[in-house]
Amino acid sequence: MTFTQAFPQPASTHGNYNLRLLLWLRGLAIIGLSLMVALAQSLFHVLVPLVPILSLVIFWAALNLLTWLRLKRQTQAGDTEFLAQLIIDLIMLTALLAFSGGPANPLTSLYLPPVAVAAAVLPMRHAWLMAALSVAAYSLLWKISVPLTVEDVDSAMQMHLTGMWLTFAASALLIAGFVTRMTVALRERDRQLAAVREQALRDERIVALGNLAAGAAHELGTPLATMAVIAGELADDPATPSALRGDLALLREQVAACKGIITGLADRAGSGRAEGGSEIGVDRWIERVVARWCSLRPQVAPCLTLEGVPPAPNIAGEATLEQALLVLFNNAADASPTDVKIHAQWSHDRLQLDILDRGPGVPADVLLRAGREFMDKRPEGAGIGLFLAHSTLNRYGGEIVFEPRPGGGTLTRINLPLKTLLTAGA
Repeated sequence: MTFTQAFPQPASTHGNYNLRLLLWLRGLAIIGLSLMVALAQSLFHVLVPLVPILSLVIFWAALNLLTWLRLKRQTQAGDTEFLAQLIIDLIMLTALLAFSGGPANPLTSLYLPPVAVAAAVLPMRHAWLMAALSVAAYSLLWKISVPLTVEDVDSAMQMHLTGMWLTFAASALLIAGFVTRMTVALRERDRQLAAVREQALRDERIVALGNLAAGAAHELGTPLATMAVIAGELADDPATPSALRGDLALLREQVAACKGIITGLADRAGSGRAEGGSEIGVDRWIERVVARWCSLRPQVAPCLTLEGVPPAPNIAGEATLEQALLVLFNNAADASPTDVKIHAQWSHDRLQLDILDRGPGVPADVLLRAGREFMDKRPEGAGIGLFLAHSTLNRYGGEIVFEPRPGGGTLTRINLPLKTLLTAGA
């Protein structure tokens, strides 16, 4: 088991994550000190007071166990609690050193790891406080300490040098391990903050676009009404040639469709669920969206295939998701009107939708910016519509992936978790 596997980092509890790391490092220190005490006489020819030292080690291990039980709770550890844990370690280390030679003990270098941990994790005032307490504790050892009893005076220097090496190695490993893990945690937090800021920027631009769309829809009402009146008058005028009456009827239908779309904007904004949130199987929902698209673009005849374990899960169709799919369908049709394939595959909680075309493909640099920003100079289907489609899919936990299609063209793959769309009966 690796260090990361033993203590995986929670997504939103950095305080508890730090405390888990400290628990791990404290356990290593307790084990190491226990071995040093057990081997003190045979390896270093030093007599140590076993009863007080072992009592302190057992007490320290009990405190570590209490810390482990505390981490079972859901409450997050704050900076003050973490500082208190470090101070406890400082007190225990000072007590152990006081019974084993005080400042002459080479293990005094173990004062450094808690200071390094405090500097890496805690605010500046706490880090300086920890440094001051460490210096004070080290200084106190000159006044209250039990001298070591050395059986072999000739080996005393060798013992001291060996202890210094062991202390240096242990301190270096502890500091490197903790600071490295904290650096990884801080980088991950910075990455998450950057993602949140980017999402906030996209949301701000979407809100601005929505305000512009609402204003444009309001302004379009007047010219559309004028067009409807003029088209109606021309259709009712006996002098209008019969050859134009069919075009006028089509024009009136399109004007009515535009007015219907504008009228439905408010309803769709107030309720994202298509058709009042009615339940529908995911397979029938896809068929309905494709049928609606074909009615809007009758010149396109897509090849639709559905694959999944029956029965298909019931979902509440989302109007915004339908719009996102229509945007991607239109992009594929703009690229290759005569060759568009749609393949849907689902499980009980996930939908994968592949849209394949035989167009010229989309440059890699454009795809990196597509969905993140508006583009003025763009290939068909890679501008505002794709930006909104990306935002819609992201809002429901989905994603859009573009890949080159074998033989030419583009594969647009939609991965969408259905947990936010599943109905109670699914």
